[in-house]
Amino acid sequence: MFLARRPSAADITRFLAASRELPLSYGPGGIVRDSGRGNRVDEQVVAIGHGAGDFDRARAALLSWKQFDIGWVDTFPQDARVETGTVVAVLIRHLGFWSLNGARVVYVEDGGDQPRFAFGYGTLPNHAEGGEELFEVFVDPLSLDVMYRIRATSWPQTPLAYVGQPIVRVLQARFRRDSAVAMQRAVRALG
Repeated sequence: MFLARRPSAADITRFLAASRELPLSYGPGGIVRDSGRGNRVDEQVVAIGHGAGDFDRARAALLSWKQFDIGWVDTFPQDARVETGTVVAVLIRHLGFWSLNGARVVYVEDGGDQPRFAFGYGTLPNHAEGGEELFEVFVDPLSLDVMYRIRATSWPQTPLAYVGQPIVRVLQARFRRDSAVAMQRAVRALG
């Protein structure tokens, strides 16, 4: 949904309510994990800390959606639980207008005995793009650096997103960079 002004809290609440029963705009969930399906996959992996304490802080940051704390993107509800089935609205300010996009958490993966935590969310039909995004933190076993991975596959789902695809690609790359910086900041702030 593209808007000329920032939507009100009531607008966002109505959007979320309408989104909860929507199916994913693709199927099945988990496509971003498989780069061999012919989908374009974008990925960024950066070190955001070091050691077990920073891993715990990075995991807590993902659970609090801190990867979206970048100033031009917000998620609602802001305290959404990171669990399979949770629906969020992603509000983006770009090029003088706003877009409100629905997404659902499609999987959560805890590393068990390995220091790794990840979740993926998929787009709903009311999202400008179709696809899936993975947010992951893990400890590199050799360096003990805490790594943040953001991996996405997407395609235009609305006419405006299709026409504006070169701009969309620039915004997606900017989001990956800004998200990595937000995660570095969150790990330091929680430390």
